[in-house]
Amino acid sequence: MKRSSLVLSLFLISILFSSSCKESLKESSVRIWEISDPEMLQPLITLDDQANTIMQQIFQPLLSNDPKTLELIPVLAENRPIIEKTPEGKMRITFLIRKEAKWNDGSPVTGRDVEFTIKAMLNPAVNNPGLRSTLDFVSEAVCYPEAPRKITIICNSVYFLSESVCGSLLIIPEYFYDPKGLMRKYTVGQLRKEGQKLATEAGIKEFADDMNSELRMRDKDHISGSGPYQLTNWIANQRLTLTKKKAYWGDQISKDAPLLASYPDKLIYITIKDQHSALSALKSGDIDVLMSLSPKDYLELQKDESFRKRFHLYSAMNLAYSCICLNTKCRLLSGRKTRQALCMLTDINRMIETLYYKQATRLVGPIHPSDVKNYNSSIPLYEFDPEKAKVLLKEDGWVDTDGGGILEKLIDGEKKKFEINFTINAEGELRKYQATILQEDARKVGIKINIVPQEWNTLSANMRKHNLDMFSNAWVLSPSGDDLKQLFHSESAQPDGDNFVNFSNPVCDSLLTAITTELNEEKRAELLKQVQLIIHEEAPFIFLFSPAKQMAISRRFSNTEVSVLNPGFNPAWFRAENPE
Repeated sequence: MKRSSLVLSLFLISILFSSSCKESLKESSVRIWEISDPEMLQPLITLDDQANTIMQQIFQPLLSNDPKTLELIPVLAENRPIIEKTPEGKMRITFLIRKEAKWNDGSPVTGRDVEFTIKAMLNPAVNNPGLRSTLDFVSEAVCYPEAPRKITIICNSVYFLSESVCGSLLIIPEYFYDPKGLMRKYTVGQLRKEGQKLATEAGIKEFADDMNSELRMRDKDHISGSGPYQLTNWIANQRLTLTKKKAYWGDQISKDAPLLASYPDKLIYITIKDQHSALSALKSGDIDVLMSLSPKDYLELQKDESFRKRFHLYSAMNLAYSCICLNTKCRLLSGRKTRQALCMLTDINRMIETLYYKQATRLVGPIHPSDVKNYNSSIPLYEFDPEKAKVLLKEDGWVDTDGGGILEKLIDGEKKKFEINFTINAEGELRKYQATILQEDARKVGIKINIVPQEWNTLSANMRKHNLDMFSNAWVLSPSGDDLKQLFHSESAQPDGDNFVNFSNPVCDSLLTAITTELNEEKRAELLKQVQLIIHEEAPFIFLFSPAKQMAISRRFSNTEVSVLNPGFNPAWFRAENPE
């Protein structure tokens, strides 16, 4: 960006903040930087992690992870559930909801609301195949008229993540999202068994059309939950405001259940698509929280005494990893040796040293290195080795036959040049530098990579359509463990499924399926290590690293301790100590 453009950008940002944010300080508001708008605020549909961190303030799950111990602890539920195995090989998970839990209209949160949430997710016409697949193990739900706060979720088989998956669902109110009672006539079992047959029924379609609508995704009058905040304003690409409810039920028991506590009057998520401008806004006092500080900025700010007097600086382990995804259905990338060669052409150590100032940890696969029990440390990392990459490319049929400097290969009877688009999110400056490093090294061996920046929402939509060949991505990991079936099983290699790279391997499929029903931790760890080895050899991802989570938070607030849980902090817990 030219200097004049940058100055103009900062000037416009200051005008935007002067009227909205200065006034908000009087109300103990927390102003949080976001690099882009969330995809939507529709918990039945979105898998967007950024959206989820905002929705957690509006909606609540039955259980959540303790930010320090990472153990599952109650939120809407009174306690962790009673789990029973049945003689038929099924599981029964019984929750009891807190008697204090209320919706916005003052009515109690009940087991029927939990059942309704599950049914809404299983509605075959709701546009959520990725989320719906996470409930494949659920076969029925039982409510109790004599005990309305009780619900039993029946699982069709033993599943190692059954408690955490059921417990982490963001529960939505039936009265608000289904005022006509359209889903009342269906049971969870019926939707599970006859889902596709029911897809054309009028009630199913009417309910789904409403859930899929823009109003349910973005309009403040069509979004409601049991959490401490409600959406009150959303100006696209500028800011999103959540306002504390005057009668939030959690306030009365937050001393005994600190996870339910909330203090600021407003949480304001401010979109600034340029990280340099975001840092300037932080220094000028126009935002209070800047997560994802660049490693360079973090190190420089540590040395700035005046900055440290005004802001807390935090660095924490990040339960996430960055990667480059390779679409295995792309004809240029269908060969395993070609994908391995691209791994060897990616100078990850250089990226860590020059872009992240050694503040990132390499990893071999989709398990975080901190998960010592399940991480396969015996797998060797792909080292940067252009000469070995050349050998693999030649073995896979790639040769520069015309001397033009670009490799060629006969694919389905047609000579194809190795020229490929690498899509990155336009807002991420480090992603651009990473892509440029790979582009330069790939060009030296005869591969032409075209870097294609797209705004995150556009990239995300294209990713879900499975129509990107090579793209940057990052995955946030669950502290309770992850079901890799969602990302790497061939069943998920469908439009809107989460296997965005269309990876398919029969042995891997079998292992991923076995893992879901294995409750013995040691046996499951062995299966997971086998899966990591297959994924490493097949190379549908170029696994890069897990960067440290570094952020700055204004000293206007106390109670700002960070956690490995994404996004690393909970603004609802901030207490205004030094309002300006």
